[in-house]
Amino acid sequence: MQTGANRIKLLDRDQLREYASRVLAMRAYTIGELKQKLRGRAVSESDVDPVLSVLKQAGALNDRKFADSFASARMTNQGFGQHRVLRDLMVKKVPSTVAKEAVREAYSETSEVELIGQFLERKYRGKDLKVFLEEEKNLASAYRRLRTAGYSSSNSIKVLKGFASRAEEIQEDEGTEV
Repeated sequence: MQTGANRIKLLDRDQLREYASRVLAMRAYTIGELKQKLRGRAVSESDVDPVLSVLKQAGALNDRKFADSFASARMTNQGFGQHRVLRDLMVKKVPSTVAKEAVREAYSETSEVELIGQFLERKYRGKDLKVFLEEEKNLASAYRRLRTAGYSSSNSIKVLKGFASRAEEIQEDEGTEV
């Protein structure tokens, strides 16, 4: 327990269940995230798993639903690639098999090349990409941005080649596939 102004009130099992319900009402959590949060508030760590079990049985906590929704939203709203979404799900403590399946399903009917084109258009809105990407520093920056956004090296280069003749000079550093 912390002292002073940062004192955190520790909770028994019933209070922990109420706290978890309030937290879940504000936003969705994965089982791993909520478990970590509850551990910091529990009088006894042995109270955490039973509370999580009750929430899972009630349908308030479901990593698969969370991962499906998260992957779809990251692709649709933010235009991220598969690798980025998978990495973000792993950070949120979603089991890797669940995360991989959710990402695979979310991206199953989309073309990464098309997503990359849309991402570039959105990020460089108002710029003539053919002119903008002819500058080496802009081309390198766009490539790094695509890689950070989770797109494969090969498809990033393929799309960039459509805008800049120097794109093939970018060294491929392909990561693992989803």
